[in-house]
Formats: sequence, structure tokens, C-alpha cells
Amino acid sequence: MGDGNNPDLESFRKEWQEEVTARSKPKAPRHTGDKAQTHREKITASKPANALPPSEVYEQPDVDPVIGISAQAYHDLEDKEDARRLGIAGSRDVPTNQAAEEPKSALEHYEKAVEREDQGNLGDSVNLYRKAFRLDANVHSVYKKKHFPPSTTKAKPPSPNPSDAPVTVPNTAHHSLHGPSARSASISQLISACSTSSILASPPPTEGSQSPACPIADIPCETLVQILRDTAIIDLASFARLSLVCRRLAYLVATEDPIWHRLCHGLEFGFAAMHYRWTCTVAGNELPASCGYSSFNPDGHLDISTLTLEHIPPPTPPLFSLSLSPAYPTYRFMLHRRPRVRFNGCYISTVNYQRPGVSSSSSSTFTSPILIVTYYRYLRFFRDGTCVSLCTTNEPIDVVHHLTKENMHSHHNRESTLPTAVMRHALRGRWKLSGSLNFNRTANSAGVDGYSPEGQVHVETEGVDPKYMYKMDLEFRSAGRESGGTRNNKLVWKGYWSHNRLTDEWAVFAIKKDRAFFWSRVTSYGMGW
Repeated sequence: MGDGNNPDLESFRKEWQEEVTARSKPKAPRHTGDKAQTHREKITASKPANALPPSEVYEQPDVDPVIGISAQAYHDLEDKEDARRLGIAGSRDVPTNQAAEEPKSALEHYEKAVEREDQGNLGDSVNLYRKAFRLDANVHSVYKKKHFPPSTTKAKPPSPNPSDAPVTVPNTAHHSLHGPSARSASISQLISACSTSSILASPPPTEGSQSPACPIADIPCETLVQILRDTAIIDLASFARLSLVCRRLAYLVATEDPIWHRLCHGLEFGFAAMHYRWTCTVAGNELPASCGYSSFNPDGHLDISTLTLEHIPPPTPPLFSLSLSPAYPTYRFMLHRRPRVRFNGCYISTVNYQRPGVSSSSSSTFTSPILIVTYYRYLRFFRDGTCVSLCTTNEPIDVVHHLTKENMHSHHNRESTLPTAVMRHALRGRWKLSGSLNFNRTANSAGVDGYSPEGQVHVETEGVDPKYMYKMDLEFRSAGRESGGTRNNKLVWKGYWSHNRLTDEWAVFAIKKDRAFFWSRVTSYGMGW
């Protein structure tokens, strides 16, 4: 049979000629579909006459019989490489002005540095910042004015007297709170508004049910005042917190002057327990009719005459009366503002400072260590005029519960591990307040009474050696909120001296690193009896 009678051969020749002609012509880069089209042409050329049409033929990819992975052919790789080189279709879109302009001014360097910093490129950002500040030291202000200009519109100030604010509302924008006198008037108005209030029972828990009983609402006012008086004598803090319960109790706490009169004249929290003269020796023994008295004059200079014998005035009689003055117009104000010592806690001073250490000879570093030193000073006052002073590195939780007279003995062993062993360095002492019991600020400031201004506490303690005696002058201050907070709960240093009893010499201790004492209540002390 001749070759001209073979239809398959003729068909193959035509397809081959078409393929050669197509390859000889310039063409665009082929896409991923070229592989499938070439594979389809091969199947069509080699299929028999009775084969299925090309659309119904399942395309089996070429699989490597060894590794079992489909073999992929990239017929148009050279065309794509040519397109990338020549910049024709199929190449990347690279703009002609891709190279960014280099910053020239200081502001441009700064803006570029901020951009690089936002991108996370800190190295380039630091270099650009340096260049910017070399060109202009005030480039930061220029950048801030450009990108963060100040607002041209000013905010409208709030109305000092809003029309919808009643007179008795304690609003900070109300005109009645401008100035201390106006604020006091507003508080007085609030207290007066509570005068007609009564103690209300709790509302019923559910609708239709009865309200719970409130026996205290039926108590007469005289009996209620007596209950408040007994509460104040037992715990002054609990008495003050009763004003938060309701308006009626708030009115009674603020206006019942007999209760505050009893507190000021009482021994529990009042000034009857204060001492304005020495009542004992440094060791805690009773003073004779005349004794050696070593101290400073009110002006702070040493008075040699006071180192000899001095008559001690008789103690204050138990029945006395504190007179009110312009400085203390009410007994409530007096108890809150006048300096007094607290016995239901102790005063703690925490000292922290740094000092250079010594590097070890075996250390390979050239730097010296820095040591952080922390120690504490404790000061507790007793009602009989004695006190305890302790300087140690032990924390307050290990010390405050042992600051008692029972632990003030010399039988503590240095190697003892008992909890009370922290008291082996404690020093006995005595204390007194400056001023007088019936203090008049105006007369005292003129030097009429001969007493130093009130507000200071003088402490004398034993020394580490029996021949020494230490003297501390402290001043009352307030820590925390200025208005409405606790007053006179802080003791700041005024001076610290050492007295040699044998040579009668005084030396001054440096108190640059020492910090103020802060009062801390200790529940185990109770009332400090």
C-alpha cells in the first residue's frame, strides 16, 4: 500500500507543517496552557482513526516511573527571559524613576528617619536621625510644627456657674467651691441640709414583701448620741466611718460637739495623754523632784545651764479644760489638726541608698558592682512618756509585733533565732512635745510663754555605749491628701545629735540619707495601754 493512500500519515504531515510554520513566526510568550495544548496535539497525532474526539480524551500527565512525580516542561522559558531583558510583554513593570531621591535638608532626613522607623529598620533610622540633627539641632520642632500644628481654635472654658447646678450640689465647676471659705460654706450648707434627715430602713427585697426591720431608726436621739460617744472612745476611726452610713449619722458625727470635747480631753486619743515635759529618765525610771536635764534651747543652740539641775513642774492635773482659739475654733477641728502622738501604732522610716562595691579579684569584668542598701528605723511611743528606738535591716513584718517593753532587756543572745532577737539592738528612751497643753499660737509666736512652737517632738534615747546619749528632734507633717485626709501622721527630721556624758561634748549626726517616719497602725497594740 502506497504512502499516499494512508490518511493518518497525510494528517500528521499537515500538522507537522503547521507546527513548523507557527514556530518560524514571532509570537508572544506562551502561558501555562501551552503545555496542555502541546500534550493534546501529541495525543491527536498518535490516535487511531476510530478514536474519540479531542474534547473527550482524558489528559494523563507524564509521570516519572522511578520517583512517581509528574514531569513538567517549560517550553517558553527562553521567551520569558528575552522578554525580561528587552522589556516587552511579560516583563515586570519597573518604573523608570524607581530610584528614590536622596534627602537633602534636615527636615527631609528627619521624615525619612521616621518612615524607616515605622518600617522597623532601626539602623537606617538612627543614621538618618543623626544626619538630620547635624544639619539642624531644632529639626524636631520643625517636624512637629509641620505635621502636628497647634490647634487654631481654643476650647471653650466651662461655665463657672452652670444654670442647672443647685447651690447645695458639690460640683467643682460651681462658684461656691472657689476658695476655702466658699468651700467651708458649702460643706456647712450640706451639713445643715441633713439636720432634718432620719434613719431610713432598707427597701423591701421584692415587690409585695415587707421592709426589713430597722431597730436603730426607732432609738431616741439622746440614746443614739450616747452610742456614738462610746464608739468614739473605743475606736475613733470607726466613729468617723459612721458618717458614711446615712445622712442622719453624718449630721450627728459632724455636729455633736460634746463627743469631740470628750475625745480631746480624754486619755484614749486626746491631749490628756500628751506630755509637754519630761516625765521619766532615758532609762524609763521615775524623775525625782530635781534631776539632770540635758536639752537644747528653743532656738536650737546648746544651753549649758540646762545640763545642770532644773526644777520639773508638777504634772498636769487630771481635770483640765482646753480653751478654744482662732487656730482651733472647734474641738473637732482641734483633734483633727493639732499635733499629737499616736499610741496604737508605730512610726517607720525606710532608708534606701546606693554605694559602690568592691569587685572580686577573680572577676573578669572591669566594672565595680553597685550595692543597694536598705534599712529601717522604728519609733514607738508609750503613754507613760517612754519610747523605743530601733535601727535594723529587718522588715516591719518581723519587727513591729515585738516593739514592746517586755522585750526591752539585755538577755538577747547574738546567735539566737527567736523572733524577739530583733530587739537586741533596741534603745530605750523618753519623749515630749513642744509647746504647752493650753497652747496659744499668737502668744507663743511672740515668745510670751517661753515655749517652743508646737508641732515638734523631742526624743532622747540611750546610746550604743552607756556613756552616750542620742537626741532626735522631729516635726509633725501630714502625708496623703491635704483636705479631709489624716493629719500629723508623718515625722520629718529636724536634727540628730550624740551627747558624750563623760566629756560633755555634742556631735551632730548627718541625716542626708535618712527619710521621714510614717505612722502605721498595728492591730496587736490595741489602744497602746
